[in-house]
Amino acid sequence: MTTCNKCNTCDASSPHKISRVVIVGNLNVGKTSLFARLTGTEAQSLNVPGSTVSLQAACMKQSGQMVYDTPGTYSVFAKNDDEVASRDALLMAHAPTELTGILLVADAKNLKRSVAMGLQYGEYGLPMMMVINMIDEAPPRGIQIDVPKLSELLGIEIVTTVAREGFGVQEVAPLLSVMRIPPRLMTYPPRVEQFISLVEKLLQPSPISPRILGVLLFAEDHGVEEFVKREFGPGMLDQLKDLASDFRREEPSQITATLSNLYLKKAEQIAGNVVTVDPPPAHPFARKLGDWCVQYHTGIPIALLILFGMYLFVGSFGAVFLVDLIEKGLFKGFIIPLVTKLVQPIPIAFFRDLLVDPNFGVLPTGVFLALGIVGPVIFCFYLAFGLLEDSGYLPRLSILLNRTFRKMGLNGKGVVPLTMGFSCVTMAILTTRILDTKKEKNIASFLLFLAVPCAPLIAVMLTILDRMPFIATLTVFGCIAIQIFAAGVLANKILPGEHTPLLLEIPPLRVPKPRLLLRSAAQKTYYFMKEAVPVFVLASVLVFVFQRVGGLQLMGHVLRPVTSSLLGLPEDSVQVFLKTIVRRENGAAELLNLSEHYTNLQSVVCLLVMTFMIPCFNSTMVLYKERGGRITSVIVVAVMMWAIILGTFVNHFCTWAGITFS
Repeated sequence: MTTCNKCNTCDASSPHKISRVVIVGNLNVGKTSLFARLTGTEAQSLNVPGSTVSLQAACMKQSGQMVYDTPGTYSVFAKNDDEVASRDALLMAHAPTELTGILLVADAKNLKRSVAMGLQYGEYGLPMMMVINMIDEAPPRGIQIDVPKLSELLGIEIVTTVAREGFGVQEVAPLLSVMRIPPRLMTYPPRVEQFISLVEKLLQPSPISPRILGVLLFAEDHGVEEFVKREFGPGMLDQLKDLASDFRREEPSQITATLSNLYLKKAEQIAGNVVTVDPPPAHPFARKLGDWCVQYHTGIPIALLILFGMYLFVGSFGAVFLVDLIEKGLFKGFIIPLVTKLVQPIPIAFFRDLLVDPNFGVLPTGVFLALGIVGPVIFCFYLAFGLLEDSGYLPRLSILLNRTFRKMGLNGKGVVPLTMGFSCVTMAILTTRILDTKKEKNIASFLLFLAVPCAPLIAVMLTILDRMPFIATLTVFGCIAIQIFAAGVLANKILPGEHTPLLLEIPPLRVPKPRLLLRSAAQKTYYFMKEAVPVFVLASVLVFVFQRVGGLQLMGHVLRPVTSSLLGLPEDSVQVFLKTIVRRENGAAELLNLSEHYTNLQSVVCLLVMTFMIPCFNSTMVLYKERGGRITSVIVVAVMMWAIILGTFVNHFCTWAGITFS
């Protein structure tokens, strides 16, 4: 029996069985990331009968269905414990849930392999749908997938996702209720088909399609033999085993190899109709440029040039031009005055101020700041970052920085989670799973938590810093870069463990397609804003109420020795830090809202403290899940103390040196 402590609908003691969906797929296709996104709850361990392997089970957030996360597998004929448990999850007896379908997770980079697995699981005769995950990794390799055509060929619903970032995941849950049983697509050798025909006549009715039972009995699969014995009795099992022996002319291993080849050939045929791969560029300059990107004397200037280009595009164009156009022209020039006029008839001042108070109101400090400032800049960031991903530059950056990262206890693969941290620290912590050792994962998580500002925070940082001389921007991002390197070197010396070599696939350099870049950036921005705006609103409400009952004033007084004496900041900074803990960009937006009360030096100090504080509540929870309570506690305490120490140093040093950033 298994229950989900977070969801009453998953109470297995109920007289009515709830439905369950089993997630299956090849190794390293993102099943666990999708599982975590769909459920959002603490998983329960579930033992598979006859195996020492445990599955993870949890309730889906929207529907209350139980979802099982299974180990990765290459084939339904696999024999190792993990893969057997993955297959037998569909055959469990006396489960507290009723099996209603299969959720197949596919790899966008290797669709043929995933389609072959889909053909195998399609033989179970159960409703099924496919999730093509890591769809963002296909364009850099020149891969394009005709999803509607693939859905038509397989006869099932298909969704594309980037599970680690949550992109497309919300489309999965609604389609689980309309999953279809895939049509019969496989034809086996005559003797196998004859045996399957006999099995179909003898094993009726069966909760699992007799076709797959016949195929696995033919291959002497012990899990299916136990299923038949349990459902139809030992006499029926003995009869079918004798029949299978009569029909089988080769060893079971030869039969499974033959059947596996049939699935692969059919999958290759299907994939050939829906997957197109752009040929690598034949121009010699593209190859030469790719070589220049990984050589120190040319790669470092190229990397600096790219960073400067991103600063101009995201900082100047996004944070200045677009923000002025949208936030000042649209919101402050039209929407805010209109809304203020519309709420005037509200008789109770408290509720009127809750909506439109310029310092704490939900609309000015929650909705309008999110849409007018964070939205346009994060769209520019996703566009620029997508260009680096889709062009094939990021793997070359990994090679270029491999030597430097080794000093920090990582190899070049550490570039992936750290650069992703500039998009979202929470998701970047999850991607530390690609690193090979516990030491590397701990160091990368520590650096992400300590010194990597996420895209929304960068968006507001650039908006604030653009009003100051360039030396302010150089100081803030210089401190961040120095902290990442210094903290990594120190962590490498303190933590035990060995280095691992860098093994990485290098796709050819390509010119990304603008339409795909724009669509991907727009979709990621949409999903981010859909998740972020409610948090902005909630934080605004909490801070407004906290301020009205005198909480901010009291907290400002209590923390004055830290905010005023050490950091040299106004008391208003308390509400900035409170919102930062809820969500970084929310605190940064609050700082922008209060920026008129800050000197340039105070803004620089505040931005540094916000960067080196804990990223947000979500990232703390993910870190706890990934690294455990002890390591998370050490990291949280260390970064909070260091944020105050560094802010204090910068404040007093700049005051002593007469640096005002004016």
